[in-house]
Amino acid sequence: MEKFVIHGGKPLQGDVMIGGAKNAAVAILPATILAADKCIIENLPCISDVMASLQILSELGANIRMVSKSTYEIDTTHLDCTEVSNELSRQMRASYYFLGALLGRFGAGQVAMPGGCNLGPRPIDQHLKAFTALGAEDSVEYGMIRVKADHLTGAHIFFDTVSVGATMNAMLAAVMADGLTILENVAREPHVVDLANCLNMMGADVHGAGTDVIKIRGVKQLHGCSYSIIPDQIEAGSYMVGAAITGGDVTLHNVIPKHMEPITAKLRAAGCEVTEYDDAMRITRTGPIHPVKIKTMPHPGFPTDMQPLMTVLLTLADGTSIVTEGIWENRFRYVDELIRMGANIQVDGQVAVIEGVKKLYPAPLRALDLRAGAAMVMAALAADGVSEIDETAHIERGYENIVEKLQALGADIRRVEAPVRGLTRAI
Repeated sequence: MEKFVIHGGKPLQGDVMIGGAKNAAVAILPATILAADKCIIENLPCISDVMASLQILSELGANIRMVSKSTYEIDTTHLDCTEVSNELSRQMRASYYFLGALLGRFGAGQVAMPGGCNLGPRPIDQHLKAFTALGAEDSVEYGMIRVKADHLTGAHIFFDTVSVGATMNAMLAAVMADGLTILENVAREPHVVDLANCLNMMGADVHGAGTDVIKIRGVKQLHGCSYSIIPDQIEAGSYMVGAAITGGDVTLHNVIPKHMEPITAKLRAAGCEVTEYDDAMRITRTGPIHPVKIKTMPHPGFPTDMQPLMTVLLTLADGTSIVTEGIWENRFRYVDELIRMGANIQVDGQVAVIEGVKKLYPAPLRALDLRAGAAMVMAALAADGVSEIDETAHIERGYENIVEKLQALGADIRRVEAPVRGLTRAI
C-alpha cells in the first residue's frame, strides 16, 4: 500500500511528455488477437491496465516481447485459449474487449463481469446486443460472460445508447464476419477512431469511425502490423488543470490539439491562456479563475473523465459554477473529499453547484477512483500545506509516472508506504 504526500502551494512550471491513450490501448491490445500474427504496438503507456492486458494476452497463449518501455511485440499466432481468468479480467473494466476479439477470431470467448472504478452500473447489454445480431449466443454464469457462435454474419445494429465500449467491442467482433455490418448511433471518441485505424492497418475494412455510423465489410483474415497509439487526451487535460489551478505555466508535448478542443474551450472560459502548436500545447493562468457551466456528454462534448478535475478547478472560481454529469451516476462520490478541504459544493442527483472559495486547505484524502484520484492530486497541489492521498493504486491505473512527472514540474510530491488499515501491531 502506498500513499502520496503532497506539499502544495507551488505553481507547476515546465515541460511534460504525454503518454499513449489508456482508452485506446486497452482495446488495441485485445485487437492483436484478430491478427493471428506479430504486431508491434508503440506508445503504450506503462500503467496497470496495460500491464494487465498484456498479462491476459500472455495467459491466452500470446508470445510477448518488450522492445522498449513503450513498445511491445505481440505474437498471437499460436493463441490456444478463449477464456480470460476471473482474477485478471476483474481488475479492469476494459477486459470485456477480449470478448469481441476472441469471438471474432475463434467464435467463442469468456470474460468476468467488468471491474475497474465504481462509477455506477456498467451494463453490457449493448455489447451483447451487437454480438447477438452478428449471430452469437451469450450466457452469464457465476459472474462470467460467455459468448459463442458457429458463424458470424454482418448485421445492421442500432445502439440504444451511445457507448464507447459497445462500439469498440462490436467493431472487434465484426471485422471478420461475413458481409457488411452497419453500426449506428456509435461513439465518436478519438480512441474509437484509433481502434479503427489499427484494425485497418491489420487489413480490416472499417469506414466512418469518428461519425455516428460505422460500416465494416468483413474480411477473411487479418495480418500483423506496426501501430502507434494516439496520445492520452485525459492525461493531457489533467496536467492542464494542474497548471491552471496552481497558476502555473506548463507545456505539453506529444498531444493532438484537435482532440483537446472540448477541454481547451472550458479552460479558456475559466480564464486560462492556451497556445496550440503542431504536437504541443502551452497553458498558463495569471488572472482569476472564472465560473463555468459544464455538462459531460459523448464526444465531441466535454468528456466525463475530465469532470472531477474541472470541478476541482472550479472550487476556486470567482463565482458560481454548475457541473452536470451526463454519463456516470456515481461520478460525484469524490465531492465529500473536496468539502473536507473547504470547498463549497452542493450535489443534487447528477448536478453539482459549486460556490468558489478563496483557497483550499490541506487534508487527508482518498482516491476513490482513477479520475477522482487525479483530481485529489490537483486539489492537494493547490492547497498551501501538506495533504496525504490514500488508495493511490486507482491513480496508477491511468497515469504513467505521475509522481515523477509532477516532480519535474516543480511539485513537492512523493510516494510513501501507507500502513494497512484495520491492522494493529501485536505486542
